[in-house]
Amino acid sequence: MTRGGAHKDRTEGPERKCIATGESQPRFGLIRFVAGPDGQLVPDIAGKLPGRGTYVAADREALQKAVDKKLFARGLKQQVQVPDGLVDEVERQLIRRVVDLLSLARKSGDAVSGYEKVKTWLDKEEAQVLIQASDGSGRGKTKLSTPHFGKYIGWLTADELGMAFGRQTVIHAALASGGLAKRVVEEAQRLRGMRKTDDGGKGRAEG
Repeated sequence: MTRGGAHKDRTEGPERKCIATGESQPRFGLIRFVAGPDGQLVPDIAGKLPGRGTYVAADREALQKAVDKKLFARGLKQQVQVPDGLVDEVERQLIRRVVDLLSLARKSGDAVSGYEKVKTWLDKEEAQVLIQASDGSGRGKTKLSTPHFGKYIGWLTADELGMAFGRQTVIHAALASGGLAKRVVEEAQRLRGMRKTDDGGKGRAEG
């Protein structure tokens, strides 16, 4: 079992090139940007806004490079105004996207939170994705193991997970296979690239 990013062999539509790194990859590893009617640069997190788009890898350093070197104008073939704090805004939007998807999964019965519920799902092999808060107790988190051939997400905070599950804080959560699990993992991978810190070790998606 390896740790790292999303599977390299998966393709969904044509690959796009990152304007900062020059590397091409499927769209789910990138963030799309468009120019608004007023020439303001707009992050298109969902990838659905109309107009010409340009892409940057879902990586904080790559996005900062695109901002610093003014690469968006070249990619969009027009002058654009890059808003202050763009990198942090992209991270906030990705957090909201992951939280919303987890909330939908919870409401459809495909996600649970709390140590005992998560442990039950893991024991019954009902869980496909184990999610644990980055700021949770390391000792407590080691008591649960990533599902065999499953995924692990460990870079959301307890407060962020709490928003998804309608609680103040959440340390342990799990997703069933199918449903929204694939989308949650992909969006969480994009968020991971935008986080200021990485917990290294276990805080990576497994596959």
